[in-house]
Amino acid sequence: MKVNPLKYFILFVCVSLLSNIKAQEKPVDLVNPFVDTHNSRWFYFNSASRPFGMVNLSPDTDTDKTWSSGYLYDSDSIRCFSHIHAWQLAGVAVMPTTGDFKGHLGMDEYQSAFSHDGEIAKPGYHKVHLKDYDTQVELTSTTRVGFHRYKFPENSQKSIIFDTGARLAHGPTTFSKVWKVSDTEIAGVQVLSKTGRRPKDTPIYFIAQLNVPYDSFKGWENAALLEGETDTIQGVNAGVGLLFENDEAEEVLMKVAISYVSVEQARKNLEAEIDHWNFDQIVNESLDTWNDWLSRIEIKGGTHKQQVKFYTDLWHALLGRRIISDFDGKYTDMTGESPVTRTVRLDKDGKPLFPHYNFDAWWGSHWSLNILWSMAYPELMDGFCNTMVDMYDNGGLIPRGPSGGNYTFVMIGDPSVSFFATAYNKGIRNYDIEKAYEGLRKNAFVGGSRDHAGYEHNFPAFGGGMQYYIDQGWVPEGIKAKGGHKDGASMTMEYAYQDWCLAQLSKALGQEDDYALFMKRSLNYKNLWNPETKMIHPREMDGSWIKDFKPVSESFNSRGFCESNSAIYTHYVPQDMSGLIELFGGKDVYNAFLDSSFVKGEKLHFVGANKNHAASWIDYGNQPGTGMGNLFNYSGAPWLSQKWMRKVKETYGDITPYGGYHGDEDQGQMGALGVLMAMGLFELDGGASVKPYYEITSPIFDELTIYLNNDYYPGDKFVIKTANNSADNDYIQSAKLNNANLDNCWFYHDDFANGGVLELKLGKEPNKEWGIKVPPPSFKQKD
Repeated sequence: MKVNPLKYFILFVCVSLLSNIKAQEKPVDLVNPFVDTHNSRWFYFNSASRPFGMVNLSPDTDTDKTWSSGYLYDSDSIRCFSHIHAWQLAGVAVMPTTGDFKGHLGMDEYQSAFSHDGEIAKPGYHKVHLKDYDTQVELTSTTRVGFHRYKFPENSQKSIIFDTGARLAHGPTTFSKVWKVSDTEIAGVQVLSKTGRRPKDTPIYFIAQLNVPYDSFKGWENAALLEGETDTIQGVNAGVGLLFENDEAEEVLMKVAISYVSVEQARKNLEAEIDHWNFDQIVNESLDTWNDWLSRIEIKGGTHKQQVKFYTDLWHALLGRRIISDFDGKYTDMTGESPVTRTVRLDKDGKPLFPHYNFDAWWGSHWSLNILWSMAYPELMDGFCNTMVDMYDNGGLIPRGPSGGNYTFVMIGDPSVSFFATAYNKGIRNYDIEKAYEGLRKNAFVGGSRDHAGYEHNFPAFGGGMQYYIDQGWVPEGIKAKGGHKDGASMTMEYAYQDWCLAQLSKALGQEDDYALFMKRSLNYKNLWNPETKMIHPREMDGSWIKDFKPVSESFNSRGFCESNSAIYTHYVPQDMSGLIELFGGKDVYNAFLDSSFVKGEKLHFVGANKNHAASWIDYGNQPGTGMGNLFNYSGAPWLSQKWMRKVKETYGDITPYGGYHGDEDQGQMGALGVLMAMGLFELDGGASVKPYYEITSPIFDELTIYLNNDYYPGDKFVIKTANNSADNDYIQSAKLNNANLDNCWFYHDDFANGGVLELKLGKEPNKEWGIKVPPPSFKQKD
């Protein structure tokens, strides 16, 4: 066969150019917002949003409920473009249309078909074409202002619908009001009905400005258009349409600012954040902002797919929780009987030191966000700690998940204590630690937040079972109280870990009596260890073991366990792994049990069958099981942590709309976990120790650099380098930290904070002699 050298030269040049283009991609260019959008959740999909933005502007294909709502990839129609996609919050739905006005008929009538052809979604930007109206929609935003650009067809009746009375996601709108300010501006408020989780109605205020005047202002209430001229509409199921008849309206720009305080505050947000009409400038600024945040961690090597998943994970970790304070620091406190406008702490120039946030619970964040943020984004820890101290000042409790300024009592326990312990013990301390400690200590006793079962809003509350926990050292099944998640075994296991976190904070603050008290309580997990089943076994009110006990369950809820089962919660002892291993009968017995769990869990892709969290031995699709792969570092078999974490990471490595998280990417927690797995670093205790440390598994990249924030850490950067990295080389052969041999499978946070280089040599076969001489601290205590 005759070889054509020119053909191969051209091919070589093309491949080289493609490789060069790939190498030059910025982190923001590698993010794929469409990952796992086939089964979205209202707050999951965000395109035109800044980090933690108050505004999260994106298309909505499904609007009827909290789950399977927002933007779903396989839906064929867009119902609206709304500005708030948050936990228990939604609002300000708009829709550009052409032809006969149909706003009053509802979204079923005015929705439009669309396709993914030509659709673009990036961090801070979305572009899509509405087929029914032949209209191109582009979206971008600042933190508190959504910016729209519509390109309408020529010679058409054009309108922009503000469906302020529509139901979005979590529940109905109880009332809305919109009024005309001028022929280029409207303002309004919509009141979101309370939900079972957010216990009070929540108003959202907005102001919208357009670059071209609208010709008429058309309103409706209860599907009936209002007759005659009006400048104001209000009521239930109300809304307005802005109609354009002139040819100058072929391209319409619109800015929509929101506030939870007032219309005046929304106007201040708009004036402070976008004082011009340059849409492309805001797009570029948004992309640059995201790139700056994502570039705190830089990667080299790995496949393009792995790079995309890494930065998509990191993007999610910086996205899901929301700023609710205005540009000047004002926010609405809803913890009391009536709303109160308050202001966050300001600097000497009158600028907010930190925003005020709303967020789902920190439940499980000790194995995700707490670790990642404290490493690369310590200022976020400070901001959220300040929010929680504010809420303690305002309402008397450190929250475990606020929404709309309300306490929600989402999930169980007091996971905020691990967040504070990690922050404080890593030197992140720009908040009132004395108030924080006072509130966290209150939560650890009767009457604190632990006493509230899931969404148990009444006071006093009993569903959390703290009186039982204090009196007998464990929480039984069958507590009669309002609220959900009254799962005594899960509560006991989590309370014990949270007691240990509070003990670490007590120790750091010199509270020695509290330290002794909470360290003793941290061993309460042993009260649910059944020597016969050799697992954590729930107990009835009379102290007997529950009957028909099974490690896994085919029902969605395994009795005694919150969204999980005994096969997973038996290992939920990050504070005392040596004690747990001793109960099992030693390292060999424990390793055999845990390894067999992973073998069985791999068959179900490390997630509950059919997303049933109680049905799997290993579940990386929900919080309680997300530390299990790292447990072998404590049981003398670190090579098994290296093996299984690589397998889990590969299983969760999909970057299509049909995979990537296998369930619930809970406001950045699963994204943060994915980043940690790719880095090969973890903290089983969540980083809450008085002297924090990191455990090591095998990274998936050739080199990874974490740039350190010098307001918190003295070092410039921490670099992780691998040699012989490949898909087949899962196992660490040797390690060096700052050119010195590292024989342990862990190192202290101080080494990280001072900056340095961790070098790992990988191989195909496990080195069973590396990392076993000195196990990670396990805080063994005498009974």
